[in-house]
Amino acid sequence: MDSLPGAGAEILNDRVRRMISKGKCSGREWLDVMRAAHKLGITTSATMMFGHIETIDERFEHLVWLRQVQSEKPATSKGFVAFIPWPFQDEGTLLQRVKGIRNNVTADEYIRMIALSRIMLPNIDNIQASWLTVGKSVAQVCLHSGANDFGSIMIEENVVSAAGAPHRFTSQGIQDAIREAGFEPKLRNQQYEYREVPLIMEQQLIDY
Repeated sequence: MDSLPGAGAEILNDRVRRMISKGKCSGREWLDVMRAAHKLGITTSATMMFGHIETIDERFEHLVWLRQVQSEKPATSKGFVAFIPWPFQDEGTLLQRVKGIRNNVTADEYIRMIALSRIMLPNIDNIQASWLTVGKSVAQVCLHSGANDFGSIMIEENVVSAAGAPHRFTSQGIQDAIREAGFEPKLRNQQYEYREVPLIMEQQLIDY
């Protein structure tokens, strides 16, 4: 294994975690797993799922802790190669049904979160805009606001789609959207190394 996905970070503050993801590890434990991975030379990523019960201070706290862990990585390790913030998807969730908590993130707020992430995380090279949760037009603006990664097609995704995320893309659609925004699309691998675009990708569809 040479990479470890950064899902499950949610909001790293334990007040929030106890309320929205009871049963998951603590924020400290999540960060310690990433520290250990970096010491082993395993590439990781980090997410933030926001727009539910967290405060603005807790959002910034999340970013500060990620920046600190990245600053501790060995010089030979890439550590976090990407940060991916995405807004809470509420449809059919216990938070929405039982507690009445809805996604309160506007398009403008998401774009500002991307910009703040770029400022707050200077030691994480790649900031990804989550087209899956915010859609094409917002993700395109994010490319002008600090994001350098549009995300990718997905062979299977069951989490946010089950919670109401309606957006779909083909590989060609992603490339077209990036060009429409004024940028040149590049295909990358998990280590953020560029590779040639296979011809078969021109016909590949997202399959949920």
